[in-house]
Formats: sequence, C-alpha cells, structure tokens
Amino acid sequence: MRVIRYLNKEKQPRLAAVNDRQEVCDLPDVDFLGLVERAKRLGKTPLAIVEEHFAAAAVRNSLDELTLLVPIEAKEVWACGVTYERSKEARNYEATSGKLDVATFYDKVYEATRPELFLKSTAERTVGPEVPVYLRSDSRWQIPEPELGLVLDGDGTILGYTIGNDMSCRDIEGENPLYLPQAKIWKHSCAIGPAIRLAETVTSAYDFQIVCRIYREEKLAFAEQAPVSQLKRTLDELVAYLVKENIVFPGTVLLTGTCIVPPNEFTLQSGDRVEIEIPGIGLLRNPVESQS
Repeated sequence: MRVIRYLNKEKQPRLAAVNDRQEVCDLPDVDFLGLVERAKRLGKTPLAIVEEHFAAAAVRNSLDELTLLVPIEAKEVWACGVTYERSKEARNYEATSGKLDVATFYDKVYEATRPELFLKSTAERTVGPEVPVYLRSDSRWQIPEPELGLVLDGDGTILGYTIGNDMSCRDIEGENPLYLPQAKIWKHSCAIGPAIRLAETVTSAYDFQIVCRIYREEKLAFAEQAPVSQLKRTLDELVAYLVKENIVFPGTVLLTGTCIVPPNEFTLQSGDRVEIEIPGIGLLRNPVESQS
C-alpha cells in the first residue's frame, strides 16, 4: 500500500492511497503526517486506517489520470554518502583524477563506524515527479544519484519508503571535499516521489531493487540496476546516527546512498530525462533543465 499526493480538479493538493491493483482512494488527511497522527490518536497503524477507507470507498480514481506531487513536503532531506562500494569507487576516482590504486579518506569513511551524513535539501529545493531537476551552471560533470529514501518520524521510526534523486556535481566534490554543500545543494537539486510505501507493508527493505534509466533525445543513454542489499551499513544504523544529538522533524526524508553511477565520461545535459524506479514504490521521472 502506497500514499500519494496529487492535484484535484480544483488544483488543490489531495492525499490518497494506492493499492496493489493501482486503485486510488482519497484520504481526508491534509498530508502524510496528518494520516500518521490520526493513526496514533486512534491507536491504529496508518495501514489499518487506509484499508478502512478502501473498504468504505464507493468511488476510486484512476492513477494514470492524476497529476502527482511530491508525496511529502519534508522540512529537511538528509543524505548518506559512501554507503555502497560502487559509490566509494566513484568518489575515489573523482578525488584522485582516476588513480584508483590510491587510498583516500573515502576508503576511511566506507570502513568507519560513523557514516557520512549531510543535509541535502529543504522543502523549497525539492521537487516531485515530472518537475525538472536543474543543472548547476558552474559544473561540467553532473549526474543523478538514485537512492532509497526513508520517511522518518521525529524519533527516527521509519514510517515509509520512497525514491530519491540526489543530483550531484562530481567535479565540484572531486576538487575539494569541503565543497560538498555546493556539489549537492542548489535549486531543484533533489527529487522525491512518486509515492510513500507504508513501512508496515515491507517485509525487508533490502529486497528492493533500484533501477536508473537516462534518456537523451528519446534514446536510452544509460541503464543500470542494483539491489539495496549491497548496502555496507544497515538502515537502522544510518537512522541512529541521524537522530543522535539532533533535531529530526517528523516527515524528514533520509536518502541512503547510491549503488548506481553512470560511466565516468557521462554528464547530464539539458533535455535529458531521468527515470528512477523501485518496484513496489513506483517510478520517479524528471526532465533535466538548465536554470534560466
């Protein structure tokens, strides 16, 4: 069972649930956190609340006809770095200009007890499905980073799972690791969506497969997939470090790192289209544009 936000005929945001048959049932809550809080007040799970609405609903919308929005307007989106071996290899390539036999601090981060965590985005910088992600004008080497996202409650409880695109500038980060905020954070540098898969419906998040496709002039320019099970760390470990000595807003999204990296000679161009799919959650599609 998944939760989405969409624009109704009056151009107002609505919350709804989607079942495995792709049937859509409107929910009365203002947003996803409203659903979570209502479930808490009633002593039920969000899944139980949603199933009750499906049982009572007389009319269901068609998912294909809806204009989807970012499923949660998270005050903060955090991200994890170097959580997959593939990511470590890519960071080492950037930092050493291709000298892969040279050990770097990224090797230390990959093996360390403490994970790399950084603030990725805010609600104002984050976009949903079909909305353009932007390229930085001062970077010549930019890629998407497809990631599993955790939707968290204020105490770190995983409420659900979503898809994230952590847009990154490989040349800026490779020039100096202290430039990480500029390599990661700018307008429309993060996409989230298209849905939140309720945590109660997921037996193991490590069974998820992440798929990334990039189209250029309507032709497939890159495609790869990898399992979340390749994570070096556990999801609980990543969450534990995020909430440690920190203020975590309910609805915070934690992106858990990327296991898919396009070839080193590849960079995104304006007009490209990025598709990130996690079966069981959905397909996050975003065009790529230069900032005007």
